[in-house]
Amino acid sequence: MNESRLKTAVKETNFLLLIICLAASAMGILVVMSATMWQNKDGELFSRDAFVMLLAVAAGIIGCLFISFLDYEVLTRKWFIIAIFVFCVGIMLSLRVIGVSPDEREDATRWWKFGEFYFQPSALVMLGVVMSFATHLNAVGEEINKPKQLVLLILHGGIIGALVVVTGDMGSALVFFIVFGGMLYMAGLKWYYFAAAFLLICAALPLAWIRVLGVFHKERLMAVYPNFLAALGQTMPEETHKAVIFQQQRCVEAISSGGLMGQGLFNGDYTQQQKIPVSESDMIFAVIGEEFGFVGAALTFILLAAIVVCCVLAGRKSRDNIGKLICGGIALMIGIQAIVNIGMCLKFLPCIGITLPFFSAGGSSNLCVWLGIGIVMSISRHSQEHGPTRVRFIKRM
Repeated sequence: MNESRLKTAVKETNFLLLIICLAASAMGILVVMSATMWQNKDGELFSRDAFVMLLAVAAGIIGCLFISFLDYEVLTRKWFIIAIFVFCVGIMLSLRVIGVSPDEREDATRWWKFGEFYFQPSALVMLGVVMSFATHLNAVGEEINKPKQLVLLILHGGIIGALVVVTGDMGSALVFFIVFGGMLYMAGLKWYYFAAAFLLICAALPLAWIRVLGVFHKERLMAVYPNFLAALGQTMPEETHKAVIFQQQRCVEAISSGGLMGQGLFNGDYTQQQKIPVSESDMIFAVIGEEFGFVGAALTFILLAAIVVCCVLAGRKSRDNIGKLICGGIALMIGIQAIVNIGMCLKFLPCIGITLPFFSAGGSSNLCVWLGIGIVMSISRHSQEHGPTRVRFIKRM
């Protein structure tokens, strides 16, 4: 490769976004190490969860950098997008056949199991659907408000969303539908369609409560909003309420105990005594709040907000509309997950099994979020005013 071309290609890299993501993942690995330190045998530095996360982040960074050099137009060609959509549908259908669920949630078949390792396909599917939906929106263009085109778009998003609901992964389903709605808004869908959708959702809530939500989901809602649901005639015994809200209550207590500066990494009472269920994953923000205090919690929020803003800015500078939509979709994907996860830990929102991007343990979520960042970096690189530098990975003979 020509040395000057390599230098130019390096200069075109969105280093601000890359550095912020690296900082977030580094902090995430540290807090997961702390949350799972009790698993370590004598002399071990990493627990199994922390080691898997480290491998996933490393693989994700390599994939991110590779994708960033690819022209994203290759990823948005018609044949490729159709293949992605079919692949996503196939993945979700496969969970009904070979998917596995945790012992306490037999209705939630969210994972593939490979020996001792688990992979949650919905994280990869979310990324694929953002790509395919952005391409579909770009193809529709100004005709988005025509009923025929809107119905096709709704089918595009609704098929995947429905398949996610069927697997019992309500958290991912919520993120899916919000991302779909946000991308429709970015593409120019008129406000009255959103008003009609809101009214339709309100009308369908009683049916969803009876037919869609299981006892588990209803209890989580009633535990966080007891007064509101009591006004609607929905109540639960006090002992059941204490049991259901226990995890989130412990999170709030742990965060409160952190004070301004925290109790120190590897020194949190709640974390090290395993008082917070699933502290390494869904409730990782409680570990951050306890061991790093308000400063650490604020830094986490700032890092995630900065990543979202960088994705949005990359989209605004994109050379075409499809780049804007993809960057906006990935920004929404990261931002909504962060808001829901932190809201769960602060007991503002019901606990629905959403990880905190870059910070929670989990190989699939960490790998896929980094691949998403790679796509944003590709859009950023190929939107340079002078045009991107072509980099050959294999020298022509």
